[in-house]
Amino acid sequence: MAGEVKKIVLAYSGGLDTSVILKWLKEEYQCPVVAYAADIGQEEDWDKVRQKGLATGAEKVIVSDLKEEFVRDYVFAAYRANAIYEGSYLLGTSLARPVIAKEQVRIAHEEQADAVSHGATGKGNDQVRFEMAYLGIDPRLTIIAPWRMWALNSRTKLIAYAEKHGIPIPVTKEKPYSSDENLLHISFEGGILEDPWNEPEESMFKLTRSPEKAPDKPTYIELTFEQGNPVAIDGERLSPAAMLGRLNKLGGVNGIGRLDLVENRFVGMKSRGVYETPGGTILRIAHRDLETITLDREVMKIRDSLVPRYSELIYNGFWFSPEMKLLQKTMDTAQETVSGVVRLKLYKGNCIPVGRKSDQSLYQASFATFEEDAVYTQADAGGFIKLNALRMTMQALKKV
Repeated sequence: MAGEVKKIVLAYSGGLDTSVILKWLKEEYQCPVVAYAADIGQEEDWDKVRQKGLATGAEKVIVSDLKEEFVRDYVFAAYRANAIYEGSYLLGTSLARPVIAKEQVRIAHEEQADAVSHGATGKGNDQVRFEMAYLGIDPRLTIIAPWRMWALNSRTKLIAYAEKHGIPIPVTKEKPYSSDENLLHISFEGGILEDPWNEPEESMFKLTRSPEKAPDKPTYIELTFEQGNPVAIDGERLSPAAMLGRLNKLGGVNGIGRLDLVENRFVGMKSRGVYETPGGTILRIAHRDLETITLDREVMKIRDSLVPRYSELIYNGFWFSPEMKLLQKTMDTAQETVSGVVRLKLYKGNCIPVGRKSDQSLYQASFATFEEDAVYTQADAGGFIKLNALRMTMQALKKV
């Protein structure tokens, strides 16, 4: 391997896996390794990450603050389309991977590196998402996936390797699951969750209270949208990252956004995951509610028919594909009239729309009213019904 690769940029978290990978890359390829960490809203001591990366052998440790870009260009883009995978998953991990990979490629160019590496295993979706992104941006880069190459295929072997090479291993109580966190969500999988019959322990949850312990009094908020993007809470305009952070707190305290499901991974196996997505849950419910008064019926039908395909593209790692670009433009065109305000009641795990208004509203009380009106001739409905039923009438006449 020596001589084939001149410099590597590693997607680095400072945890056991990527710390071992950093040392392994140095030994196997005998070249400089730049450790790159993406700040997308997870709780982390970035000074310690830098120190550990340098101590483990990195030529340089780069921490990129991607929070605003992540929410603005990825989360909000997907939520304009009401993206949801298999009817329930709000794509918290899936949306983070392309923004991380894009920055990794940028750093590779800046550092004149010719290879990129990641710590995703050979069983999961993330290996696909990272590598599809690399290939979609710059296919000239060599991709190194240690989990598909080395013999360190267990936690015991990783720990032994770390001890052999003097890599610090934090002495903490081992979690009975693995987790991934960003500004949109936190996910839990593996360990005790691998049996889909086991209920998650309450102590596991981090972003949300249990609905049982949520306040007995509802919280009301007003969420303002402009062309499908949330821009203000109760009239206060916020940046994308600040907006999602505020919604996370509002949803979390009211027990909103927990999800427990078994999903189908792209590689073929089923996987049980538990998620907390408080702000994203509020955002999606409010957005769909505003669309009920601002979107044309037939436009909504066509858009909704594309949501499953659009969501699969995100989940499966095709963010930078031509078909994704086409669908995003279609979704965004449908959002040109989706501006207005939604009033929401947050209460014990529920996010309930209780009011909506918009200058773009297609709702006209003068047409919909049950009282006397001067704009709708009810007798016209007879001909409408007969014409729409004509094909059924012709078939029925053959049977009588």
